[in-house]
Amino acid sequence: MAEHQVNYASGLPIVLTSVDKLVQWGRSNSLWALSYGLACCAIEMMAAGGSRYDFDRFGTIFRASPRHSEVMIIAGTLSKKHAEFTRRLYDMMPEPKWVISMGSCANTGGMFNTYSTVQGVDRIIPVDIYVPGCAPRPESFQFALMILQKRIRKEKASRKIAPKRLV
Repeated sequence: MAEHQVNYASGLPIVLTSVDKLVQWGRSNSLWALSYGLACCAIEMMAAGGSRYDFDRFGTIFRASPRHSEVMIIAGTLSKKHAEFTRRLYDMMPEPKWVISMGSCANTGGMFNTYSTVQGVDRIIPVDIYVPGCAPRPESFQFALMILQKRIRKEKASRKIAPKRLV
């Protein structure tokens, strides 16, 4: 019977984990968000990026390009004229991607039950987390981001990819 002995003389401990957990830990702690402020909720979103709430400590960096973003934060009233552009930006984002709908107007159309307002962003793109309120506080937005991080850590990193068709 062979005995294996681990030499801790170098002072480095041994860490055992799966690749899925390691990849999802990295994804959840480096969320780059597409800042998409449409109305008054955007002020609260900007406050969340300021020094008091400091989203940088969560690894969240606000980006202006959809090609570099993993999280789309829709803050404010979405008009039907702007809905096609929103869908186009969502389609430009690389996989995996998540969406946070922030504020009553983005969630359900708010008080604007008119012909020109989209009655919920989830009619245009799939939404992962809804942040209620008019306008929601930065603390609730921060809590939504922490819930998204927990959800990402529970997902599998390897997704089934459809086989490519050979010509």
